[in-house]
Amino acid sequence: MGWWQINADTLARSRFVVSPLAETFACLKLLHAGVAAHPGERAWLDARLPAHRRRLADDPVTALLVRSGLGREWIADFLTPTPREGETFEEGVARVRATRPDEARADLAVSLGGTLPAALDRDDLPERAAALLEHVWTEAVRPDWERRRRVLEADVIARTARVSRGGWAAVLDALRPGTRWLGDSRLQINLNPYPPRDLSGAELVLVPVTPQRQGWVAWEEPERYAVVYPCAGALADDGARVVPAALGALLGPARAGVLVLLGSPMSTSQLVGVTGQGLGSVGRHLRVLLDAGLVERRRASRSVLYSRTAAGEVLVEAGAGKAPVETAAGTVPAETPAGKAPVEAGAGEAGEGCDARRG
Repeated sequence: MGWWQINADTLARSRFVVSPLAETFACLKLLHAGVAAHPGERAWLDARLPAHRRRLADDPVTALLVRSGLGREWIADFLTPTPREGETFEEGVARVRATRPDEARADLAVSLGGTLPAALDRDDLPERAAALLEHVWTEAVRPDWERRRRVLEADVIARTARVSRGGWAAVLDALRPGTRWLGDSRLQINLNPYPPRDLSGAELVLVPVTPQRQGWVAWEEPERYAVVYPCAGALADDGARVVPAALGALLGPARAGVLVLLGSPMSTSQLVGVTGQGLGSVGRHLRVLLDAGLVERRRASRSVLYSRTAAGEVLVEAGAGKAPVETAAGTVPAETPAGKAPVEAGAGEAGEGCDARRG
């Protein structure tokens, strides 16, 4: 199995990063695989996949580049520059475009695990890759980036709270199947027999993406390493959250939706992110629910987390069998990760189970 040696200083400096470029590349992987993990992804694919396939059909060189770059064991390095905190999509894709042509060809040969096809023996591969990522960003990601960003930030808040409760080991253990804390400062990153890497003095970033694929790892040795993982909240197709009709009639649909969401502890900012309601509205709902004894709050580091009380659980369960009504809520981050095994390409789609190899 592949693992990283992470000393206490590196672990203490570890942080979560939201990356528009990583989100875009994850969406490109989803388009390439064409297999949805939940109905929201299926709706997204139905809307975007035909145009994506037409574009690649009209550009066979770029189509071959994608098939080659998303290999069964490696993702071509230059397609996945290690995310940096605060980096915009434009800044990230500029790093893809700035790749030397010989480096891009070498990366593709590694991801293919063999000889580079003659059609890819050319110098415009970085430009083609960057143009495709720009197209995916413009057509399929940027239109709802604010909603995606809120979901990603909610995941970060939830996992940061877990650090305060269980330490970094508990968080790293739950990023994605196959990634786990082994003890003795070792983080297993995949199940393949790769040599260990020592991250002493390096920067480690953890990067959530909304497509519920397997994620990947990347690095710019020896300065920066990243684990990209599927966030715990699945991006719903239309932001609808179903709550029991009786509960909605009793509390009002918006307030009932907040109570339903609080089956897992969440902060006010998380609730704002996933419901789309304003901060004032969420605050008023929480005050009413607190006064009624239906939720409770507790402090976790610098965050205040809300969760249902036993009375709140009874109220939600009592209405669970009734006819539902819909209330505008986003996706629901949980305390456990979504996604599949991280490294092995078990589903049969090229690139589904691979990691990026940096260095």
